[in-house]
Amino acid sequence: MLLKSLNSFLLVIDIQSRLAPAIDKGSSVINNSCWLMEIAKELYVPVIATEQYPQGIGESVPPIKERLEAKNILQKMHFSALKEPEIKQRLAELNRKQVVIVGTEAHVCVFQTAADLLEAGYQVYLVEEAVGSRKAQDKKLALKRLKQMGAQIVCKEMVAFEWLEKSGTDTFRKVVKEWIK
Repeated sequence: MLLKSLNSFLLVIDIQSRLAPAIDKGSSVINNSCWLMEIAKELYVPVIATEQYPQGIGESVPPIKERLEAKNILQKMHFSALKEPEIKQRLAELNRKQVVIVGTEAHVCVFQTAADLLEAGYQVYLVEEAVGSRKAQDKKLALKRLKQMGAQIVCKEMVAFEWLEKSGTDTFRKVVKEWIK
């Protein structure tokens, strides 16, 4: 199923200051996540971020944090964001059933959140170049398992162009000029 900007939201999972340096290709995960956050902003796609135990793992890295309002950064203790009542409620209030996921770690918090979202009836899209783990093999296994469970593995441009839907609009020209190179 194609992504629709009016039915989607972007979920940024735990891209935090003390964990990010240990992530395999971590700077790429951060850059690609920020790229998608900018596209989402341009297309009015809501963006929610989570932080796993920020007292221990740190807050969201500055490039992520500066792109969000504080009210859209939600703290959690469970690995699955959906196990936190406040987060579950916030996502439900969006009234959108397609969730695009970026973040870390692919085999822990991303995996458990995506699995719970699938079980709750959401359509889940994982952006391959914007999710990461400390070990490349852990990411590979998580994406393989999530795909078997029904998640879609996509690239950032698939998301952007599906959200855009067509060329020739002012929004298309602006997004292509500023973000797609």
